[in-house]
Amino acid sequence: MIGPSGTTRLAGVIGDPVRHSLSPALHNAAFAHLGLDWTYVAFEVPAGGGADAVAAMRALGIDGLSVTMPLKAEVAEACDELSPAAEMLGAVNCVRRSGDRLIGENTDGVGFVNSLRSQAGVELAGKHAVVLGAGGAARAVVVALVSEGASVTIVNRSVERAMQAAELGKRAATAAGIGSSMSVMVGAPGAIRDADLVVNATPLGMRGTDPMPAPAELLRQGQIVVDLIYMPAVTPILEVADEAGAQFLNGTGMLLFQAAEQFKMWTGRDAPVRAMGAAVGLDIAG
Repeated sequence: MIGPSGTTRLAGVIGDPVRHSLSPALHNAAFAHLGLDWTYVAFEVPAGGGADAVAAMRALGIDGLSVTMPLKAEVAEACDELSPAAEMLGAVNCVRRSGDRLIGENTDGVGFVNSLRSQAGVELAGKHAVVLGAGGAARAVVVALVSEGASVTIVNRSVERAMQAAELGKRAATAAGIGSSMSVMVGAPGAIRDADLVVNATPLGMRGTDPMPAPAELLRQGQIVVDLIYMPAVTPILEVADEAGAQFLNGTGMLLFQAAEQFKMWTGRDAPVRAMGAAVGLDIAG
């Protein structure tokens, strides 16, 4: 395999921490599969460095950036323009070039929806989802779910933050022409019992000492339980979901499909999702 040369185009991921990221494996597998003269690397950029990273993208001619925590809001402020999704969320997870302008995008929501469709065969219209958490990832998921016609209940320790996420969901419902004020609401953990879909969008589960993000006895057979965490691959809530007979997914699929959207934005080519999935241990049809 020929290595990078003077004509190689560069993309990368910025965040802190970022050295554990699976994004280089995903994108470099895609470039290799299609024979593209691109390479993708990880740049560790701490909080406060988002604007400098965007300036470096401009100065160095970097063709694409993925953005992870804690830089999504900082990068949104540094871009020349934001997509509707990124503007609504106030967060950017991808920067692409359009001529001399840098456009901030957010592919988290579409990545989540596409992962559910591909991995679980789920169509979301008419489904009831409970989202645990109200941070950036949770908000992206809420907006995506509501836009697809699902009703959403947000469960979060801070009711104020849950209400903010719910208001964002209502705006998304209106933008999607749904407009029902009841399509998204704030609730208690008991709402999980009647949910079709349960999504853990909190960081609880990343460490072995973390408590469960929701009472274990509320999970049941017939549900789909998704944890946006992908390291470890099986978190406590997914272990309980398995024991309860529920279908369960970790966050690797969302990572894959949001990366696929970014790949297409940068290269203009459809992402080879099967090759990308194989690079991170996922068997994806297509």
